[in-house]
Amino acid sequence: MHVTDGLADDVRRAQAGDDEAFGRLVESCWADLVRLARSVVGEAEAEDAVQDGLIAAWDGIRQLRDPARLRPWATRIVFRRCLRRTRWRRLRVALGALREPASRPDPESELSLWQLLSGLAPRQRAVLHMTVVEEMSDSEIGDALGLAPGSVRAHRRRAREALARRLGAKP
Repeated sequence: MHVTDGLADDVRRAQAGDDEAFGRLVESCWADLVRLARSVVGEAEAEDAVQDGLIAAWDGIRQLRDPARLRPWATRIVFRRCLRRTRWRRLRVALGALREPASRPDPESELSLWQLLSGLAPRQRAVLHMTVVEEMSDSEIGDALGLAPGSVRAHRRRAREALARRLGAKP
């Protein structure tokens, strides 16, 4: 979502309490944020995570100093909500559910994309999503996630290595 003059005006109006202006901002970035959330928390929780993040964004919109920074600002808020959800999910998993399955699945059976990505750390999933799907640069990803560009590259490398190991290929 590139912030145009109209969106910048909507940011200023939302900061003044105009909920319709904030609604237009939500409409302009909803699809991008949901795609990111799907990559981090999965299909079932993506929209809830985005909604949680956008509620937090509405509560904090007055803190956004530069309307042109709307996209990385909102992305960072949603990403943090996604991280929080993944942490809580791990805490809720009962130890009994972590037992090794009685039989191993056939390694040649088809893996879904989500099965592959779910084995990665949430930051790695987000970096891969923003690299491959959103085609963002390292500095744009770093800006959105609050990471240095070198950290973005390290997360992407680790993710690719983990995926290669999972698929039995060389990284």
